[in-house]
Amino acid sequence: MATVFSKIVAGEIPCHKIAEDSEFFAFLDIHPVATGHTLVIPKEEVDYLFAIDDAKLGRMMAFAKRIARAQEQAIPCRRIGVTVIGLEVPHAHIHLVPITHESDMYFDRPKGTPTNDELAATAAAIREKLA
Repeated sequence: MATVFSKIVAGEIPCHKIAEDSEFFAFLDIHPVATGHTLVIPKEEVDYLFAIDDAKLGRMMAFAKRIARAQEQAIPCRRIGVTVIGLEVPHAHIHLVPITHESDMYFDRPKGTPTNDELAATAAAIREKLA
């Protein structure tokens, strides 16, 4: 059965896409811990990040780095926090979170509830910095 992330990649579930290439896909988290919180996933359905072969994992990190650089330019923050939890959805994913304080990475605090328009504006701002 396809994961929710595979359904997003297939276009069956809408998202605020940041970028994609032939192997990877990046989109905004709809319940972010901070504005601009982005998920980077392989298009191939793999449950665990460290089950991805080394060469592909390296390419995934390079893809994530490109997204993080754009986030840094689009979202006021000190840096982009990176975490891999991987228990919420059985599809490998990297969280890229614009942060100013370490506490900005606490996933146990209440999540944001941005409107669709706010998400669209954030995604557009990040995409603009990718060019």
